[in-house]
Amino acid sequence: MIKHPFKITQHQLNLSDQQVSYQLYKKPCDGQPRRIVMLHGAGVAGEDTWSAISMLTTAWDEILIPDQRGTGNTRYPDGAEYSFTVHELVNDLSALVDHLGWWQFDLAGYSMGGMVSLLYKQRYHERVKKQYLLESAVLDRPSWESTVNLRLQFSEAAEHLKGDSAETGIRAFLDTISPNRKVAPKAELLTIQRLAARPLGFANALNCVTEAINTLDRESLVAAQGDVTSFIGGHSVDLMHQYQRDLAERLPNWHYFMVPGTDHSLPFQKPRQIARIMDAELSRFLA
Repeated sequence: MIKHPFKITQHQLNLSDQQVSYQLYKKPCDGQPRRIVMLHGAGVAGEDTWSAISMLTTAWDEILIPDQRGTGNTRYPDGAEYSFTVHELVNDLSALVDHLGWWQFDLAGYSMGGMVSLLYKQRYHERVKKQYLLESAVLDRPSWESTVNLRLQFSEAAEHLKGDSAETGIRAFLDTISPNRKVAPKAELLTIQRLAARPLGFANALNCVTEAINTLDRESLVAAQGDVTSFIGGHSVDLMHQYQRDLAERLPNWHYFMVPGTDHSLPFQKPRQIARIMDAELSRFLA
């Protein structure tokens, strides 16, 4: 059993239309603490997504892990589920880091959280330092048309989630996002259970990404980023790897890592490897 180096506290920030739940990880440090925000993807809460990686990293003194809308313990004041936009997610993050007085920090985003982090960096460029992306949404395929078409399949899964066939929708989502995954029954069941915790919230998150993809300019978004370390699972589709290789060859600030033996579930399946690379990449960035 690994002893967690951080003191972990649970908090809630009450905004006008959202009760934002978040965890703070802190350990003693001399001088200015190195800070990082970690954003989860659609359907699975922050702690479930990032706790193993945060336990294994050594480079940060403070870690902020929020639950985004539709997920975990973050809820609308009346407890109901409503649709939301990616810009509302960026606004929530902005309000949270302002509330905490985090004026500069590193930023990691997984899947939908990757898209939120890209947009936050574009809007508040000077506040974000080192960046990490784990299979970020909107960076799925080299062809923008194929990226948009992929989201249509997620929208179909979202419709199942809104009805009486949540498990059908979840399996359709998994088959779309990880078509080459190695199915281990116990792990698959755990994944389905996590994604089924708030099916309407999960559906709204999927639709949030689809709506964003139909309106944003990917080229200008990528151009607005700083030093990015991007992780892609080894079993993920070849087109995703191709796009990341292209970015790494074209952009001096883009650093692509293939994570062997995993797919879109990489933060859950390979936390030790990802944490080790994150630490090393921060050392490179700071050198």
